[in-house]
Amino acid sequence: MQADLSPVIAATTQWLTCSFPTPGGALAVALCEVQARQAVTVAARLRYPTEMDAALVGLAGPGGSGRLDWVTGADAGDGGEGWRTWVDEVVASWAVCLLADPELAGLAVSALAGGAVPAEFRRLVAPDETDRRAAVLLRHPDLVAPVAGLHRSELLSRLDPDVTLVG
Repeated sequence: MQADLSPVIAATTQWLTCSFPTPGGALAVALCEVQARQAVTVAARLRYPTEMDAALVGLAGPGGSGRLDWVTGADAGDGGEGWRTWVDEVVASWAVCLLADPELAGLAVSALAGGAVPAEFRRLVAPDETDRRAAVLLRHPDLVAPVAGLHRSELLSRLDPDVTLVG
């Protein structure tokens, strides 16, 4: 199923790393991308949990980065960046929620893994100081708040459907 979501995962990861770039060098860029990809992968798997869901998003498309670009004040330009059409707004919102809150990330990963936290998501759920510095903008709750706020309640509902959200 992940292969079916690979265009969404790749494009949404690219959007996150372009919108919240790392202030470091090549290693920081790579670590930031790994963390973003882990968060986007978890978010995409939560959003599209079945093969049918993945197939439908493949047919219909995820919606693109238009609203995200507007919310962040990004200038998408008209440079023929077709990858932006594969950005999923909900997945991006959920991913920044996970990056800004490692405890929430742990809940999300364990929900996917049946209670365990696979080592492949270590940089997402247990970032070390190097990871945090590399993704300082992506992990800053205040900076990602406009994007996180778009669909945070849906993520919380997906993780615990019995929770009633107020406000």
